[in-house]
Amino acid sequence: MTVGVRLKRFAAAVCLAALAGTASAADNTLDLTLPAGKYYNDDAKSFLLADNDATELKAKNTIVAATPAAEFEPKLITGKKIHEYLGLGTLILAGLTTLTAPGDTCATCSRPVNGAHAELAKSTAVMALATVASGLIVHWDDFNLEDGWKDPDNQHIVLGVTGAALLAYAVNKSMNVSQGPVSHAGIAELGALGMLVAVKLTW
Repeated sequence: MTVGVRLKRFAAAVCLAALAGTASAADNTLDLTLPAGKYYNDDAKSFLLADNDATELKAKNTIVAATPAAEFEPKLITGKKIHEYLGLGTLILAGLTTLTAPGDTCATCSRPVNGAHAELAKSTAVMALATVASGLIVHWDDFNLEDGWKDPDNQHIVLGVTGAALLAYAVNKSMNVSQGPVSHAGIAELGALGMLVAVKLTW
């Protein structure tokens, strides 16, 4: 075989290979565009934003205006209120008892043990003891020696109990003597003052 024939065959093979490569390249052209450009265009909307907008609209539609809570009104009658009313009633009765006190009596004169002053004094003593009893029931846990004597709750209890005891003692002392003067006003006033300070400490 001559060199010319070989050269012709080689040239024909190169041409056939070039044609085959060109045909294959025409079918699979190289795509150099970015993936975003391939799947999205300028008019396309983001699915994520659309989903968020819908969720936000749903949330806005489900919000219900909260009804305002009713204003708190404390009960008119409670254990603490009863204790307060009894304490204030005791102070009022003590004041009325002082205003109705009779003048000086002679040593041989009989004492009025059933008059307005005496009845108010008895009512004051009963009210004072009821105040102490209700306070012990309602405020039993407020008294604590660990808090010391400067604690207002401890002072309130000590002064209230002492004041009621002095009032009751003064009334008892006066009721047991039916003739002549009896020195009891100072003790009663001291008891009333103790209860007044006890009330003032907690108000």
